[in-house]
Amino acid sequence: MTGDSMTGRPATDNGTSGRLPANIARFARLLRRAGLTIGPGDVLVAAEAMAAVDMASRPQVHAALKATLVKRREHLALFEQAFDVFWRDPQLRERLLALLLPQVEADRPPDGRKLARRLADAFTGDAPPPPPPSGQKVREETRIDASLTWDATERLKTRDFEQMSAVEAAEARRAIRLIRARLPERPTRRMKPAPHGRRIDLRRSLQAQIRSGGEAVRLARRGPRRERPPLVAIVDVSGSMDAYARMMLHLLHAMMQDAGQRVSVFLFGTRLSNVTHDLARRDPDEALAAVGGRVKDWSGGTRIGPSLADFNRRFARRVLTRNAVVLLVTDGLDRAEDDVLGRAVERLSRLTPRLIWLNPLLRFDGFQPAARGVRAILPHVHEFRAVHNLIGIEALATALTRPAAAADPRLEAWRRQIRSETQIRPETLQPGA
Repeated sequence: MTGDSMTGRPATDNGTSGRLPANIARFARLLRRAGLTIGPGDVLVAAEAMAAVDMASRPQVHAALKATLVKRREHLALFEQAFDVFWRDPQLRERLLALLLPQVEADRPPDGRKLARRLADAFTGDAPPPPPPSGQKVREETRIDASLTWDATERLKTRDFEQMSAVEAAEARRAIRLIRARLPERPTRRMKPAPHGRRIDLRRSLQAQIRSGGEAVRLARRGPRRERPPLVAIVDVSGSMDAYARMMLHLLHAMMQDAGQRVSVFLFGTRLSNVTHDLARRDPDEALAAVGGRVKDWSGGTRIGPSLADFNRRFARRVLTRNAVVLLVTDGLDRAEDDVLGRAVERLSRLTPRLIWLNPLLRFDGFQPAARGVRAILPHVHEFRAVHNLIGIEALATALTRPAAAADPRLEAWRRQIRSETQIRPETLQPGA
């Protein structure tokens, strides 16, 4: 074949000088918004692959793009949905041969399936401009945004999660997925082979001597094994914590994908739910959907004391091992009139060397421990942090990668204030007492 009879283009061109490169770049940008790792080099490889296949064959186009743009198995479902929606023009064969821009409509999936949330957000960000006024003729053109900066995220760092629009919340979720927080390793009681360990490994030394025929060998040694402590998150999903809990779950999901970090997640509103296995799914959309299906009291009331007491009774011995770090994510607004909350938090603080309370109410400059629930929790926690925006999330991730810091002066002042107002013994207010 010496040329393309429909486009008049020589066969050696293969479409790479027409609108097809713009098509591929736009499709790659859509996948990148949805969370796939795609760089400029991948786009160039995809363009070369498309030039090597039959443009009239949809399976070949699909295979070329999948082979060059998908790197992880969990991204296949997103790619399939994006491909079906982006390249779904009913005259696909003719339009691909003519190398025209495909028509993208994000509001109607082709087969009626529900789009993944992050893919829907990506299509929203890729929505076409409004139509021109009637009677005005506008030449069709393709504009490719080559800017890959994080300026929008920088502007959102101080925005409260509860005040974000849907587009801003999607950008915040993408930023959170890039945050990496790994707890520092600690020495354990278990031993492992170490060339310069302090202890002699008698068994390995004797085995080496037997293999050498009884000749003298260098003594084998062993040292303490270092491991990362587990992370346990107990998150309030009541109505007042809805927006903050969702962002925290995205951070916890990203941490659970780290093979070297063990994470357990519990949610509570009016009752406690263990969502560790649901949140461990690879795809964040599937994970959050599974969590939402399991937790029936999301955005409802809150019973902090009974929920923490339930955790202490059913799960504490199982998950609070090897000096586990505990994140308690709640605003502390519990209306219970009994002392269940105080006793539950006190017991929890005895079971962990580091209990971090994450409270979005700290976003207020004039915050004071006036609520009954806050006064019950505050004396027993080791750290107190705000998580109402991206800055708070980043500060938490940084704090988790380091050993426990010195006591916060504000926390100590509030403890003294509660101690003086309630007139109880000081030793009962110290964490881990």
